[in-house]
Amino acid sequence: MRDRLNLTLPVELIGRINELADRKKLPRSAIVEAAVSSFLSPDHADAREAAFARRLDRLSRQIQRMERDLGVTAETLALFVRFWLSITPPLPPEAQAAAQAKGRERFDGFVQTLGKRLQKGQSFLREIPDDVEQRHTTE
Repeated sequence: MRDRLNLTLPVELIGRINELADRKKLPRSAIVEAAVSSFLSPDHADAREAAFARRLDRLSRQIQRMERDLGVTAETLALFVRFWLSITPPLPPEAQAAAQAKGRERFDGFVQTLGKRLQKGQSFLREIPDDVEQRHTTE
């Protein structure tokens, strides 16, 4: 048994229903009936919850990778600073101007290289596992 229901919908939604009806060669009432049935189905809530769970799992994995990468980055920086401070002797005052000029030149080269790598999508953090694996196989 069927009963008639009159309702009003936004013009944009009616347009989307019309487009789908034309594409699928179905009556508009069949499309609206399927949409309402899907919305009222108890499986609808379960499917939505499963979709949220999958999305949360994916976000959790992304955050874990970011935490790992941040930890590697911080440790790398700390080790570099410790190494640099322990091996770099202080410069006499007469050599500081030349050293600063050379430092600016080297820093400009560093920034250019970094920019090129970032444009190409290269990542030092992604290279680390390969470097570690190669070193263990050659030792």
